[in-house]
Amino acid sequence: MLELTKKILRNVSFDPKLFRKELLKSLNWIRDIEELKKFKDWCLNEFGAIYPIILQEVFIGIPKR
Repeated sequence: MLELTKKILRNVSFDPKLFRKELLKSLNWIRDIEELKKFKDWCLNEFGAIYPIILQEVFIGIPKR
């Protein structure tokens, strides 16, 4: 499921509103804290330059590695 989410985020990264919506949806099903941290790191690496504010708002309160 995580790989599908990554693919979806890549495909919608052209639209900030759609990207935020899909990112929030993905956080609803990730339950494992370690998986969530890895996902956060991946998002920051992939989209940190494009959507730093969205990522900061969505991942606020999720600890770094």
